[in-house]
Amino acid sequence: MSEMTKPLLEMKNVSKEYNGNPVLKDVSFTLKEGEVLGLVGENGAGKSTLMNILFGMDVIQQTGGYGGKVLIDGNEVKFASPLDALKTGIGMVHQEFSLLPGFTAAENILLNREPENKNVLSLVFGKRANTIDRKTLQKKAIDAITKLGVSLDPDMLVSEMPVGHKQFTEISREISKSSIRLLVLDEPTAVLSEKEAEMLLRAIKNLSAQGIAVIFITHRLQEILDVCNKVVVMRDGRIISELDAAKTSIDEMARLMVGREVGKGSTRSSEARPLSDKIVLSVRNLWVDMPGEVVKNVNLDVHQGEILGIGGLAGQGKIGIPNGIMGLYPAGGDVKLNGKPIQINNPRECLDASLAFVSEDRRGVGLLLDESLEWNISFPAMQIQNKFLKPYLGGLIKWRDQEAIKAVTEKYIKQLQIKCTSSKQKAKELSGGNQQKICLAKSFALEPKLLFVSEPTRGIDIGAKALVLQALKEYNKKNGVTIVMISSELEELRQCCDRIAIVTDGAVSGILPATAPSEEFGILMVGKTGKEAK
Repeated sequence: MSEMTKPLLEMKNVSKEYNGNPVLKDVSFTLKEGEVLGLVGENGAGKSTLMNILFGMDVIQQTGGYGGKVLIDGNEVKFASPLDALKTGIGMVHQEFSLLPGFTAAENILLNREPENKNVLSLVFGKRANTIDRKTLQKKAIDAITKLGVSLDPDMLVSEMPVGHKQFTEISREISKSSIRLLVLDEPTAVLSEKEAEMLLRAIKNLSAQGIAVIFITHRLQEILDVCNKVVVMRDGRIISELDAAKTSIDEMARLMVGREVGKGSTRSSEARPLSDKIVLSVRNLWVDMPGEVVKNVNLDVHQGEILGIGGLAGQGKIGIPNGIMGLYPAGGDVKLNGKPIQINNPRECLDASLAFVSEDRRGVGLLLDESLEWNISFPAMQIQNKFLKPYLGGLIKWRDQEAIKAVTEKYIKQLQIKCTSSKQKAKELSGGNQQKICLAKSFALEPKLLFVSEPTRGIDIGAKALVLQALKEYNKKNGVTIVMISSELEELRQCCDRIAIVTDGAVSGILPATAPSEEFGILMVGKTGKEAK
């Protein structure tokens, strides 16, 4: 192979195991300059581990390294840390953000690489006495944002940004590094609205045209077809297939990912279930002060035993509703559960009233990352309801019932098909999708009367998605639990819910049966008020 035709990146026979469990087996692929490669597979297929190897992440060195070779421009590299990868021109944007909230977009983009001005004191005290060259910092940040081709205010504080702008800040930070040649994007559109996702896909094409190669990991398979040149499909730690993106389809990719046919899903049923007359949750004049969300005046009635969907465009208020009711952000208004007022801004009162919440922020508020799966699933029910405790000395002392804790954890591992080594494994070691399933299991163990589930399938692959949605439907049907499900994906709501409320500009613009045509939901989303379905 001549120098000119050597690929930018080559991974040869890469393998990796954790505690004797193989997670990557003989993985090989190549990537050329300016090429966009789509990397797809179910959660736990090995995608993140493969990228951790490429980026020299500490977790790889600390667990015995890896087998096989990584080559850049035909030369083998052994990255001891992400700094080595960065020096070689590899940038990575992870699923979870790593930004400083009290700093602006521009300051985050140039973090630790701030241009400096020398002054008289520099001669005495050296580099420590330099001051930041604000003008150049601003210019470099704007250059990176322009190169990405998105709308982002360099002076906006990260703490005040909607989630999509945080994502653009992360990516701008990587491409502001002049040596960048390869960018790894791990689920970059999972938190974006449709419009923001379109902007990002255009940005990926811009980067490709500038000769920057991209490895694009996403569960939104249409995006793979829209921007990628080729697709690598992983399953159980192996590459199952390498496809030409122009010649494949969503159905083919999904089938290869899960090793079985994946149905497209349809609406919940052709006929709506009869709606109970009993109102279990009544919300009046709800406002919530949550950054990036607008909740001004929400009025909503939830009927006993239904699955009510809440949809709408990003930032319009749908995610703010459960966060406000459950007391995670300042809120006002009247909320009644079975006719009795619930004190908002008081999470404990909501939990004591048998409300439960699966947050969209699974790592921030959903999980005890350093604890076992057993502890994650059982602890809230133990703390709030005294479950999984054995009385001793006539009830004077209560102690953990380890057998009951293990049994409930294994029940949900089996029911939700959670990929793990055992119930003792730490939550942080699971893939994103399996962490999401742990959040569901934790709420199921509380046996609530009403369950809020926010973005239950964000960042989850197509196979796990079906399992999570099925679990919610079964939990509703078998236990009669009323569920309020918030999702950015309308089709997902239509598969699961009895009725769907659309939130626009901080208020409910209309409620329709899930069987209503998607165009009617679209009209509500853009602010044309519809009649509430009875």
